[in-house]
Amino acid sequence: MKAAVITFPGSNCDRDLAVAFEDAGAQVARVWHKDATLPEGTDIVGIPGGFSFGDYLRCGAIAAQSPIAKAIVTHAERGGYVLGICNGFQVLVETGLLPGALMRNAGLKFICKPTRLTVATSDSAFTGGYRPGQDLSVPIAHHDGNYQADDETLGLLQGEDRVAFRYLDNPNGSRGDIAGILSHNRRVLGMMPHPERAISPEHGGTDGRALFSGLMGALALT
Repeated sequence: MKAAVITFPGSNCDRDLAVAFEDAGAQVARVWHKDATLPEGTDIVGIPGGFSFGDYLRCGAIAAQSPIAKAIVTHAERGGYVLGICNGFQVLVETGLLPGALMRNAGLKFICKPTRLTVATSDSAFTGGYRPGQDLSVPIAHHDGNYQADDETLGLLQGEDRVAFRYLDNPNGSRGDIAGILSHNRRVLGMMPHPERAISPEHGGTDGRALFSGLMGALALT
């Protein structure tokens, strides 16, 4: 499987994400935001956390206008897989690949700590390595992770089983305790917690590892 990990000015989790993909067996290419195309044969695009372009305007808004963002949208529209983590989730929302908005945390403070999640669905390539309802510990590190959507969008996400993860302690005020959501075709996942920071005992836990290993297994069957 071929993964492309994007780097924007201000990205700080791109190496972590590349290592997580490689640990799961992927061949990883690093892609700069000014590149206009993805490497040939890319199966999944990883958009990492960080503070792209200094989080000016709205978080992810400038990154969503970069040359590589257009290639990511095309990749997704063709049925390709995309994983956006933290700032990557914000970028996916700004491109329109995922609905809703990521707002300032309800407590108006940056939060950096392990948090408890529950797996809301295992019906996706990203979550198939988990059991529905499984309890996970995954780090968060964000200032604008408060997921908001109108009632219609929230009802659609819930009705189509597109909520991937929910917070058990809701540290940022997200509606419906939402920590991650899927696109309508279930091939794009945006999530605020950092599974790439929970893949080895040295990280303090391995609950994120099944996301990457499960994804590799699912893509091997396609």
